[in-house]
Amino acid sequence: MKMLRKISLAALLTTSMLGSSIGQNLESKYSKFAQLAQELPTPNRYRSASGQAGPDYWQQKADFEINVTLDDANQMISGTEKVTYFNRSPDELKYLWMQLDQNIFEKNSMSNLTETGGISETTSSSNLSRRLRKESFDGGFKIRKVHDASGKALSYSVNGTMMRIDLPAMLKPGAQITFVVEWSNKINEVRTLGGRSGYEYFSTDANYLYEMAQWYPRMAVYDDVNGWQHKQFLGSGEFALVFGDYKVSITAPADHVVGATGVLVNASQVLTKTQQERLIKAKSAKRPVVVITQQEAETNEKSKSKENKTWVFEAKNVRDFAWVSSRKFIWDAMGVPVGANTVMAMSYYPKEGNPLWEKYSTEAVAHTLRVYSKFSIDYPYPVAISVNGPVGGMEYPMICFNGPRPEADGTYSERTKYGLTSVVIHEVGHNFFPMIINSDERQWTWMDEGLNTFLQFLAEQEWEAGYPSRRGDPRDIVPYMSSDPKMLEPIMTNSESIKNFGNNAYGKPATALNILRETILGRELFDYAFKEYSRRWAFKHPKPADFFRTMEDASGTDLDWFWRGWFYGIEPVDQELTEVKTFQLDTQDPRVENQKSKENDLARQKSYSYQINEKIKLRRYTEEKPELLDFYNTYDRYKVYDEDVKAFEKMFEGLSPEEKAIINEKAFYHVLKIKNSGGLVMPVIVKMIYEDGGEEIVRIPAEIWRYNEQEITKTLVTQKPVKQFVLDPFFETADINQGNNSIPRQITADRFKMFKDQRRFREQNPMQKERDSNKK
Repeated sequence: MKMLRKISLAALLTTSMLGSSIGQNLESKYSKFAQLAQELPTPNRYRSASGQAGPDYWQQKADFEINVTLDDANQMISGTEKVTYFNRSPDELKYLWMQLDQNIFEKNSMSNLTETGGISETTSSSNLSRRLRKESFDGGFKIRKVHDASGKALSYSVNGTMMRIDLPAMLKPGAQITFVVEWSNKINEVRTLGGRSGYEYFSTDANYLYEMAQWYPRMAVYDDVNGWQHKQFLGSGEFALVFGDYKVSITAPADHVVGATGVLVNASQVLTKTQQERLIKAKSAKRPVVVITQQEAETNEKSKSKENKTWVFEAKNVRDFAWVSSRKFIWDAMGVPVGANTVMAMSYYPKEGNPLWEKYSTEAVAHTLRVYSKFSIDYPYPVAISVNGPVGGMEYPMICFNGPRPEADGTYSERTKYGLTSVVIHEVGHNFFPMIINSDERQWTWMDEGLNTFLQFLAEQEWEAGYPSRRGDPRDIVPYMSSDPKMLEPIMTNSESIKNFGNNAYGKPATALNILRETILGRELFDYAFKEYSRRWAFKHPKPADFFRTMEDASGTDLDWFWRGWFYGIEPVDQELTEVKTFQLDTQDPRVENQKSKENDLARQKSYSYQINEKIKLRRYTEEKPELLDFYNTYDRYKVYDEDVKAFEKMFEGLSPEEKAIINEKAFYHVLKIKNSGGLVMPVIVKMIYEDGGEEIVRIPAEIWRYNEQEITKTLVTQKPVKQFVLDPFFETADINQGNNSIPRQITADRFKMFKDQRRFREQNPMQKERDSNKK
C-alpha cells in the first residue's frame, strides 16, 4: 500500500505547489526561450517578417538550348549550350558565374586535394582501385569556346568548379544576354570513381548504362541574400540553381533508349508505332504499362548499332536537367491524377532490376506524388521518372536515379525491397524539395534533405502499416543525440562542414519536424503551416528564416525555443523524473484520519533489526518486569472520541462551500520533480497508471521550463491512487535515457549476440531459404 503524506486545508489553499515552480533562475544569459533576434536576418522588402516573399522579391532566370552527343565507344559527351540570362535583380552585373561541377574529377581539384584518410593493412581492392583511377582519370570540363550570340569570343576564367564569364558591357536590371558555351567531358565510372552521376558497365553483355547529371555548365545563383553563390563544390554540399526553360537534343546510338527531364517532343521519330500506342495507353492505366519490353531491351543489347538517333526534350520552369541512356532499358509508365493534371509516373531499368523494379518502382513514384502533393503543393510537372543504375540515390527535376536491385537469381531480401521503395519515395520526393521549393543546398543541406526525409517518413507510413522507416521516428535519432558531443554539430551547419551527414542533415531535422507535428503543434496546425510554406516558396529561393518565420506565422505559435534547441543546438532530450510525493488532504475528521493512520502503520515495513529480534525471540526487559507496562502500552491509539467528532463537525460547519467541497473531494495531490538532464527543453508528457489498472496521459507544453530550465516541480491532481508515473511513455520526444523516466523505475531488457572470432559467412535471404527448403 502506498504511503501518503497529509497536508492541511490552509496549506492547500495557499501553497504554490499546485503549479510548476516559478521564480527560480529568472535571469539566464543564454535563455532557451530567448527570441531568435540575433540569429535571423532583419526582414526587408525582399523577405518579410512573416516568412513570405516581400513586395520587391526578385530572382534571376536562365533558359538553355543544348545539343549534346553521347560517345558510347569512349564514354564521353560533347555539347553546345546557348544560354539566355535574364537580370531581374536591381543590380548591374559586370560578370556571370557558372558551375563546372565535373571539375571535381580533376586530379588537382579541391575535393581530391582535401580528401582525408589513410591506407591500412586491410585496405580493400576497391578502395585502392578508386584511388588509382582518380589519379589517372582525365575528368573535368574541357571548355572549347565561350562566345556571344553573334560569335564574338567572351573572356572567361575558371576557378575550380566555378567559371566567371566577363561581359562586354554591364548587364543592367531588366536586361538579358545570350551566350554560347562549347564543351566536352569524359564520363566517370560510378562504381570505381564515385560521383552523383556516371556510367555502369555490364560485362555479361558488354553494354553501358549512363546516368547523366551535372553534365553541362550550369548557371550559379545570384540572389538578394548572398549575391553570387559561388562556393566551391566539394562533394557534399549539393546545388544552388536558377529556374528556366530547357530544350535539349540528345544524340545517342540508335538502339539506345533515352529518358530525361521534361517531355519527349519527337516520340514519333524515336519510338515505334507500337511503343507510342503503349505510352498513350499508359496515361489512363490503373497499373504500369510496359512501353519498352524486356524482350525489346534484350534485342537492343545485342544490336550494337553504329547509327545515331536524336531525342528532343522540353522542360518549362525547372532548375536543372538530367538524362539517362542505355540499350538495356525496359520502360514502364502509368498516369497519376494529381489535382487537375495527370502526371506520367515512369521507370527505366535493366533486366537485372526485375522482378523487383517492374513490381515496385512506378507504383512508388505514383504513391510519392499523391502523398507529397497532399502535404505541400500539387505536383506541377508532366512526368516523374525513377531510373535504375549505378547511382544509389540522386535527384533532379522530373527524374531520379535509384540503385537497389535483386540478387542474380531474382530473389531479394526484405531490406532490398524496402530499400528500393524508400529510395524511390525519397528521390522522387526531392522534386518538391528542392526542385520546386528551391533552397540553397550548397549552404543548407537540411532544407531539402531534412524536409524531404520528414515527408518520406509520412509517405512510408501511408504505404503500409508497420513500414520499417529508418528515419523520422523519434526513437531512431536517440543513438546519434546520445553520442559524444564532440561528434555533434547543429543542424544549422554549412553543408560542406557536416561530420555526421546522414544523422545531422537527414535524420535529426526529419525527427524534429515529426515531433513538431505530432507532439507540439498537432497535425492540423502543422500541416496547414507546412503547406503554406510550400505554397509561398514554390518556384522561389527560400532561406532558413523564411521557413522558421512561415511556420510560426501560419501556426500562430512562437517556436523560437524549438528552432533554437533543435536547429541551433546540440543538446539532447533527457527528462529525469527524480521524485514523486503524493499527498492527501488531512480532513481533520477523526473518523477518517484515525482509520487511515491505523492502515498506514500496519502497512509500514518493519525494520531489519526488528525482524531479526523477532526471529531470535529476543526477550525484552518488560517481559521480566510487566509492572513497568502502563496505559500507553495497551490503549487503542486509533479510538475515535465523541468530543473529537463534535469539534470536527463544529469546524466543518464554519467552512465555506468551496472549502467543504475540497474536503469531500478526497483527491490525491502528486508533486513531481523533473530534471532537465539533457538540456533540450521539450514538452513534458506524463503517463499515470492507476492502482485499478486505468491510465491517464497529461501533456504539458515546453513553456513550463521558461522560468527554470534545469528543474521543475509540477503538481498533478487525481481522484484515484496512482501506481506509477512515466515520462514520455510513447517515445515521442527522442529522450535519450528512458531508464530515468519512471517512478517506480522500470527494468529495461535487451539482447546481445555471441559469435566465434571469425568472419561470418554470407547468409541467404529469406526468399532463397524458402526456395531451397521447398526443394527438399
